[in-house]
Amino acid sequence: MNEKKKTLIAMAVLVALGYGLFLKNSTGLSVGNSSDITEEEILEHIIFLSEDNMKGRYPGTRESRDVISYIANEWRSVGVKPAGDNGSYVQPFDIADGVEIGKETSFSIDGAELILGVDFTPLAFSGNGDFSSKALFAGYGFNMDKEKKWNDYDGLDVSGKWVIVMRGGPEQIHPHSIYASHASLNQKMMVARDFGASGIIFVSQESDAGLVAFGHSTSQSKGSIPAIHLSNEMANQLFRPHGHSIASIQEKMDTSLKSVQFEMNNLELSAHIDLKEKTIRGGNVVGMIRGRDRDLRDEYIVLGAHFDHLGMGGHHTGSRKKDTTAVHNGADDNASGTAGILELSQKLFAHRNKLKRSVLFIAFDAEEKGLLGSKHFIENPTVSKENIVAMLNLDMVGRLDDSTLNVGAIGTSPFFEPLIDSLANDIEMAIGKSFSGYGPSDHASFYVNDIPVLFFFSGFHHQYHLPEDDWTLINAKGEKDILNFVYDVSIALNRVSERPLFTEAGPKEPPKRRRTGGVTLGIIPAYGGGSSDEGMAIDGVSTKDGPAGKAGMKKGDVLIEINGKKLLNIHEYMGRMGELKKGQKITVKVLRHGKTLTLDVQL
Repeated sequence: MNEKKKTLIAMAVLVALGYGLFLKNSTGLSVGNSSDITEEEILEHIIFLSEDNMKGRYPGTRESRDVISYIANEWRSVGVKPAGDNGSYVQPFDIADGVEIGKETSFSIDGAELILGVDFTPLAFSGNGDFSSKALFAGYGFNMDKEKKWNDYDGLDVSGKWVIVMRGGPEQIHPHSIYASHASLNQKMMVARDFGASGIIFVSQESDAGLVAFGHSTSQSKGSIPAIHLSNEMANQLFRPHGHSIASIQEKMDTSLKSVQFEMNNLELSAHIDLKEKTIRGGNVVGMIRGRDRDLRDEYIVLGAHFDHLGMGGHHTGSRKKDTTAVHNGADDNASGTAGILELSQKLFAHRNKLKRSVLFIAFDAEEKGLLGSKHFIENPTVSKENIVAMLNLDMVGRLDDSTLNVGAIGTSPFFEPLIDSLANDIEMAIGKSFSGYGPSDHASFYVNDIPVLFFFSGFHHQYHLPEDDWTLINAKGEKDILNFVYDVSIALNRVSERPLFTEAGPKEPPKRRRTGGVTLGIIPAYGGGSSDEGMAIDGVSTKDGPAGKAGMKKGDVLIEINGKKLLNIHEYMGRMGELKKGQKITVKVLRHGKTLTLDVQL
């Protein structure tokens, strides 16, 4: 660390330690001594946002638009100025909301049309288009030369043909099975594509009747091959002329632990796949209080909270009751945080003569879909991103228990810990501190862009992501105490002469959700729908000393190939990484500004 940086850090620490005394002794800024934030108003906001007729504030719905109007009207009445797009409070953006099967989707065998939803269904990761060719059967669709010497493609030429494979594997697939990492439908599709197949058809084992439910998650079909699941009845009709059945094939493979292969050259299989990506219109709500200091008013403190929730629940929404259709009110998550920034905007506007820097208030949309609103803002900021001094995020601040407020991401600036400790001396709450900059909320979008962040959070509870997260469980007194503390923190950050230095505090990526054999590139995939026709977009490099950082990968690169194998999206990225081992040296191809680069990576 150079001497200049050491001096600045020391100054920041001294300023922070003294700032608690300033707040206690300055007129109008004493801790918790303002009537601007009230329990009644907190509950009024939360009740409006989380009542049943808001239907869970799902992005793109009429109810979501009502919430956006409510927030904008509150700021308009307070005097907070619009700071969204084109002079309005709103910053609109499109959100991918899954896929649906188009009416033109069809599949036929020798000209005989099959019934969609009865005889066959496309899979959500299927490619679109027309395809007609011969077919062959290739066992379980494995390529396991390294583990089990099991390669269902050994000796087969599948180029330009449909490959038919059986779902699952030769034993119950459990996490420790040697077949587990090879058994997913997406993985089998990638293997077929690697061998040159132009389409893949899945059939179920004998005991697994019924078609795979069509997954409506965000489309992964761009650039892929057609992928279809065929009913057991239709599969047996296909196999019978060749002396096989689902039962006989499964018994032979499971007993011998060897592949079953055969061609069906007398049949022509034709498909037209028409999956349509659904897009909804979301929008952040952005307001501003202009700072009074001529030298500092073009710098910004961001106070943010997401206002969306899970709607009526169901699969792919994040609900912990996936099979329950009910209003997920989200009173704590995150009507409480939204109410918080509304109350803070009122109090800060009342004391606007104390503001040196400008304050930007952002109510983020689509946080529950992968931080999409905050990611959109940071990629399309309505103020200079370089002039954002710090971001304070409020998420689930309405259920204070045991009088302990959790303050996260303290390690993202040396200014933060002494400031928090100083301001906490004279409050009744205890402060639980964590230092990592990354977290499962909107501050992560700012942290990965080297902006100091703080995350205020009153803790998880049993009603998290359930319909039971209702306003009757809100601790309004506790939230009021939290908001007054956040107010003091924001005033301190606003008035200090030197902007807080950013320090990296842990990885800039979420924890791994799937096993990849312990291998990582050290990149931040674009989780919020950043895939393209050509590959997987990269939001950043998690650490300069990781494999990707050392290889020269950069934010904005599109990863298109790993070790000679094509990939299209984050699911395929995880599958490709699962094929690799620690210590292995590989090559990757990325697109950067329209040019293809080949990089050597040491894992």
